[in-house]
Amino acid sequence: MGVMVHSDLRGNPCGSGSAAAQQAAEQALWRMMSFYDTPLADLDSAMQADPAWALPHAMKAGFLLSLTEPGLRDEAAAHLSHARALAVHAPARERQHLEAVQLLLEGRWHAACRSWDKILIEHPRDALALQWAQGWDFYRGDITALRQRPARALPEWDEDDPLQPYVLALYAFGLEENNLYPQAEEAGRRALAANPRVPVAVHAVAHVMEMQGRFEDGSAWLRLQQPHWAVDNGFACHLWWHKALFRLESMDFAGVLRLIDHHLSGSNLQLTLQRLDAVALLWRLHLLGQDVSAQCAGLLQAWPLDDSAAGYYAFNDLHIVLALLGAGDVTRAESWLARCAERAMAPSDAARSNHAMAREVGLPLMRGMLALARGQADSACDLLAPARVLARQLGGSHAQRDIIDQTLLAAATQAGRHSLGRALLNERLMAKPMTPLSRHWALAVGERDAARA
Repeated sequence: MGVMVHSDLRGNPCGSGSAAAQQAAEQALWRMMSFYDTPLADLDSAMQADPAWALPHAMKAGFLLSLTEPGLRDEAAAHLSHARALAVHAPARERQHLEAVQLLLEGRWHAACRSWDKILIEHPRDALALQWAQGWDFYRGDITALRQRPARALPEWDEDDPLQPYVLALYAFGLEENNLYPQAEEAGRRALAANPRVPVAVHAVAHVMEMQGRFEDGSAWLRLQQPHWAVDNGFACHLWWHKALFRLESMDFAGVLRLIDHHLSGSNLQLTLQRLDAVALLWRLHLLGQDVSAQCAGLLQAWPLDDSAAGYYAFNDLHIVLALLGAGDVTRAESWLARCAERAMAPSDAARSNHAMAREVGLPLMRGMLALARGQADSACDLLAPARVLARQLGGSHAQRDIIDQTLLAAATQAGRHSLGRALLNERLMAKPMTPLSRHWALAVGERDAARA
């Protein structure tokens, strides 16, 4: 019996002829790209409308894996197994999606992105492949792919497609991470002109303003767009983080703490990805001399950290160590690091993308942070300085990885290594104008003339 191939709304080969199933899957896809609620209920509806369709199961598995929660792997694996059983008569495009998500499950993120590339060469209007590849490019720190992949696809998209502004927003973020700031801001604003409910476009423009030191513009930008992203949106926590970064750049500690109290603590934090944002703010405040030990301890109390999960993703592991150090629990931070190191060296994990990421970047960074917490500022400098050169491999954005530079500035200050501090400050001031935060670091490293600029 031949394979029955239908088409989805964009002409991509589709394994279901059910209009109800396709509509539910399309709604789930929109939720993945817009962050307005999770796609889980829509995917369940798609499964109910067409129980023989494999793709909704693969979509659910991929979504669960995208949350970077080790505890969700078993559930993702079960959906993937079910999808595989249904995929015998699926079109090649959907079988390739299954292959990509299987690679994710195995921790082979680079290979998964190559699989999505193959899909997109033949089907550039496959929004699912674009969204997922962008997500794992971000987790892998592949800034070239963040820009090039949506660039290859965008000309094939009609501007009246409801998802086109979301694809344009992906491109805007890729441009920003490649330091193409005017182009990124223009693309982000163009996406929002087409549809104001594109939080990823708001995010891309906020990143531009962060990287250019435009902290007042950034605060105003997020406030202007706030009605569209602050309510019932999974991206809201991260955009509150950006708002707090702008406050931090102006050295408004009280404003940062208010935002943490209202939006980045307690029941607002349901996922590791959200808790990472809270940790990143608290650690920056710690470096600036603020006592945030109680907030870090409270964050950890509500964070279900199982030592068996250590070593799953180095970016997350680094922030967990920072939370423990911020709370003053050096012993547990050492234990977490030891478990990460054990897993990074295990032959059974050698194929995982995180294996090299942790070994080359994550572990040296965590060791440097621990050294600083122990009062060994010289050792912290020696560990952090070479690791920061490779830090892009850790994943995340330039703005997120700035936590490494600020920690190194603090270590250089404490170690009295003024030449290193001055070099880091010079690099910072070549990238963006003097801000109150940069002025703080200029004074800290003894550059009083620069601080007066």
